[in-house]
Amino acid sequence: MSSNSIPEVTDRDVFITRSFAAPVDVVWKFWTQPELLAQWFGPEGITVSPDSIAIEAREGGSWNLTMKDDAGEYPITATITKLVLNEYLEMTLRAESGAGLLENEILRIQFHDHGEKTRLTLHQGPFAPEMRDMTRDGWNQSFQKLDTILEGAEA
Repeated sequence: MSSNSIPEVTDRDVFITRSFAAPVDVVWKFWTQPELLAQWFGPEGITVSPDSIAIEAREGGSWNLTMKDDAGEYPITATITKLVLNEYLEMTLRAESGAGLLENEILRIQFHDHGEKTRLTLHQGPFAPEMRDMTRDGWNQSFQKLDTILEGAEA
């Protein structure tokens, strides 16, 4: 979509393109409905309780959750800066992780409708190299969980 084109990707960014076996409206719900987001969000070993998730799916709204593992809790608080239903979600976030604090990170997600499949493009950054790699690995593990859910679900 031209009005929300993704800016240039640098070596300080995470950039992932991935296809999911579900229509775009279904994939969108897995980003915006707490009970669905809790099923897949976070790398291996991390859980997210639906009770920790608060989403106001509108520009200026919040997108907050808390990840947990045996070592602690890791809250993510975000403000949605742009939202186009089933097409685009952009937010500025603050995240606490076991490796440090991330502040003023921009997360951009484009949802591309391919009928019974959805191609998702994620662009997040800027990061220091070690945080970039950890974030990329976390997204890839999360998306693997989402793949497993969507491949077993009926749309």
